[in-house]
Amino acid sequence: MIAQYPPMGWNSWDCYGAAVDEKTVRQNADYMAKYLKPFGWEYIVVDIQWYQPTANSHEYVPFADLCMDEYGRLQPAVNRFPSSEGGKGFKPLADYIHSLGLKFGIHIMRGLPRMAAHRHLPIKDSSIRCDEAALGNSICMWNPDMYGLKCEEIAGKGNPGEAYYRSIFTMYAQWGVDFVKCDDIAREYPRCEKEIETISEACRHSGRDMVLSLSPGPAPLEKAEHLKTYANMWRITDDFWDEWQPLLNMFERAEKWCIHAGPGHWPDADMLPIGAIRQCNDPSNWTHFTSAELTTMMSLWCLMRSPLMIGGELTKMDEESLKLLTNQEVLQIERRTGCAHPLYRDQDSCAWIAPELDTGSVYIGLFNLTNEEKLITLPGPYLQHSTGKARELWTGATARYDIASLLPPHGAAIWKID
Repeated sequence: MIAQYPPMGWNSWDCYGAAVDEKTVRQNADYMAKYLKPFGWEYIVVDIQWYQPTANSHEYVPFADLCMDEYGRLQPAVNRFPSSEGGKGFKPLADYIHSLGLKFGIHIMRGLPRMAAHRHLPIKDSSIRCDEAALGNSICMWNPDMYGLKCEEIAGKGNPGEAYYRSIFTMYAQWGVDFVKCDDIAREYPRCEKEIETISEACRHSGRDMVLSLSPGPAPLEKAEHLKTYANMWRITDDFWDEWQPLLNMFERAEKWCIHAGPGHWPDADMLPIGAIRQCNDPSNWTHFTSAELTTMMSLWCLMRSPLMIGGELTKMDEESLKLLTNQEVLQIERRTGCAHPLYRDQDSCAWIAPELDTGSVYIGLFNLTNEEKLITLPGPYLQHSTGKARELWTGATARYDIASLLPPHGAAIWKID
């Protein structure tokens, strides 16, 4: 099964926006292989505009000259990814990442390059041209690189969108891509519903197993079954950054989406803005989250079984951040539990429960939602079917019959109860 568990990896967006290069990707892959791989981290994902030679920030240059082949398929910019020279694409970089025992992923925008349509380029192995496949009125509002695609049959020519998407996913399979993040689509229902189906079909028929991730959110909750059918993960929020209010808002989103998490399909709370982020702006930048907020973020993401994608520059990881990302007992919640859901939430606090599927143990997350230090307790009745023995996974504290945590502002605890 593809994505039997929530995918775990690193994505270049929080650090470098559209500006990441091959040297940086390799350095982060080396770090992951050495320090994070033993804990289940495995994906290295190159985010947006790897095909734009002059990209240097989180901003986009409208109508930039993009690198593509004679069939309108975007190619890595050689000045940023030198191993792609000579039409090799991402295969050399993917081969290197695979040699480390890791998996390789890329970001794409839905559709095909406007440049390909304007130049009337052919679609590989098809009688349809790029301009015939393009929907000229379907343009991303925040990045105008692409036109959306017609995904309905044309008399005598077949499905234009299917032809183009099959051409690029076949190429990605040849490169050795293991993960594709498709952007400008997860929240674009109903107009992109057929395009999602077409992308999924092309991905599944590429000849290679690839995780299909849809962005950005919020994806519509009423389309959960469609998303579960055609994608492996999908964003439940817009871009998530290092501020308390979006983190607080995630509790409501997690409550609504948690019932839809399961093998092969995972609601995605977005990347973890931990450590050194926004590096293309200033190499000294660091997350604005407090230690307590980082613990809350990791606790909630694991309890709701969101995919985990690190946003920080790995080679600058400090000891505190590394401990958060390598707490094996917390990370195993993603693989060993099911049916996670909130026990309660009030104005000041929140508690989640995640039963372990094979043992009868349960994980209890306690969250302080206030701006003050607060003692949060879970009464004995919640423990009546257990031995009453509990251990807190971040601190190692133990308790019996009643569990309680004195939490800092915006802090969290996870208790395992046997």
